[in-house]
Amino acid sequence: MISVEDWAEIRRLHRAEQMPVRAIARKLGIARNTVRRAIADDAPPKYQRAPKGSIVDAVEPQIRELLEQWPEMPATVIAERIGWDRGLTVLKDRVRDLRPAYRPADPASRTVYEPGEIGQCDLWFPPADIPLGFGQVGRPPVLVMVAGYSRWITARMLPSRSAADLIAGHWRLLTELGAVPRVLVWDNEGAVGSWRSGGP
Repeated sequence: MISVEDWAEIRRLHRAEQMPVRAIARKLGIARNTVRRAIADDAPPKYQRAPKGSIVDAVEPQIRELLEQWPEMPATVIAERIGWDRGLTVLKDRVRDLRPAYRPADPASRTVYEPGEIGQCDLWFPPADIPLGFGQVGRPPVLVMVAGYSRWITARMLPSRSAADLIAGHWRLLTELGAVPRVLVWDNEGAVGSWRSGGP
């Protein structure tokens, strides 16, 4: 890998002095492919140390076997079973990372949708000003619709969050979808309808 100084010099010779690749390689004593890479790379080279493995890597298969049979087995018991004689913190961290993959799904929190059953709608407000034409900028609402089954997502920027603009936005998004979900769900949007004191 070349140094940052060589990278900068290659780019200077190529851009400012219009020197060809072969001449740069000869002048700096480096390979032509290295010169080509430096010219193509917009960012200077960075040294990245190869990630070191963890001492737990060697026993991870044993941890996985135990969690597969007993997903809630405490890390201290796992340490005893695999004959772990090192520090417990690093082992506990790995067990905490692995455990969720072996826990059974919670039937109360699992939601399944059928095709065409539901579409979730919401408004998103851009975090930056957007040019609106004629020298104006603003952060107009974006109507976002997600199909519950396929997770297909579509969006359209609206002039305002008034009911008329929301209905027109819905029409355009449903036209793009080519179908109408059985239910469109909103989260308490005033122009669509909202709940106050337990009632609509």
